[in-house]
Amino acid sequence: MKITATALSLNVPDPDASAAFAKQNFGFIEAMSADGFISLTHPDAGLNVVLLRTGLGSFKPESIAGSAGQGTLVVFVVEDVDAEFARISAAGATVVTELETEPWGERYCQFSDPNGIVWQLVQWV
Repeated sequence: MKITATALSLNVPDPDASAAFAKQNFGFIEAMSADGFISLTHPDAGLNVVLLRTGLGSFKPESIAGSAGQGTLVVFVVEDVDAEFARISAAGATVVTELETEPWGERYCQFSDPNGIVWQLVQWV
């Protein structure tokens, strides 16, 4: 198998709100969109984040068509988590977890977007 791209798809009540959050705070740009659908890309990450409005009839399988959220973390490894935390929190993002360092060397922080998706930044120290 040759994987040519990677995407994370999230069902959310308001795709525009999560897209605005990802663009403002993490540098994503919109690659494409349609009614209830926004695909974001990042120039450095090699990852697309796809935001789907909860309840789209085209979502398959229907059995899992609910909203993303509880237990979902979108995680990015960054070079300077302290600087990014200061920048994003100063911009008014909702802080879920202040900067912490785990005993195994993971320094991280977490923010919540308007749909309740938790976005986590990690630096290995």
